[in-house]
Amino acid sequence: MTDRSTADPAGAVDPADLLALACSLARAAGSMAAEGRRRGVPAGDTKSTATDMVTEFDRASEQLIVEGLRAARPDDGLIGEEGSSHEGTSGIDWLVDPIDGTTNFLYDLPGWAVSIAAADRDGALVGAVYVPALDEMFAARRGAGATCNDRPLRCGTLASPATALVATGFSYSPERRGRHAARLAHVLPQVRDIRRFGAASVDLCHVAAGRVDAYVEEFLGPWDLAAGELIAREAGCRTGDLEGGPARPAQVLVANPALFEPLAALLRKAWATA
Repeated sequence: MTDRSTADPAGAVDPADLLALACSLARAAGSMAAEGRRRGVPAGDTKSTATDMVTEFDRASEQLIVEGLRAARPDDGLIGEEGSSHEGTSGIDWLVDPIDGTTNFLYDLPGWAVSIAAADRDGALVGAVYVPALDEMFAARRGAGATCNDRPLRCGTLASPATALVATGFSYSPERRGRHAARLAHVLPQVRDIRRFGAASVDLCHVAAGRVDAYVEEFLGPWDLAAGELIAREAGCRTGDLEGGPARPAQVLVANPALFEPLAALLRKAWATA
């Protein structure tokens, strides 16, 4: 990725242009993958574990996005979930998840998305998450708010964990899944309910839209988090880890500001049990 000590300042870059590019490529890749899925079950393979799937359309989607980025912005860096990598010199780096929620995609469930973010030395600058099954384009620019299909987004205002609907996800590692399930057994009686949709970027956008009250997960990839976390923040959410630090792939909690700390305290107690 880009060497931040020598990169040119990114101030000359128009974030609106970056966001337009991200949205265009996310929609094109998502539409291509959705059309391929309609033709039948795609060829699949496994990655880190037997349940960590990758399909021909993950790779085709990443190729489409990477080719589009390289054509439009050849000096930018990029990293994709399926292995694409390019060292940039512009001060802008792209993080690409060509199909977030591959298991959903493989089973023809609607909860999958294409997620694209551009980052500068201060973090995520723009983010686009396209959900083909709903034809929803979630988008944000740092400091300019978040939208869904061009309509402004605002997160909820619920303050009590007792009535919070909390989304989460599970690691592909059986050991980590078991530990997370044990923790959630302590959380579940103390919240409204738990939801597990199967794609981090979509979960983050659901919090931004007020469709769930919070989202917590660990052991993500940077491409899982970058676009959706920015969208959530720009919709008014607070994001971080359970100890008051910044959101990171290793651990992220997202909720509205009134709910964040009470829920974090509850989760810290549950995390201490397993």
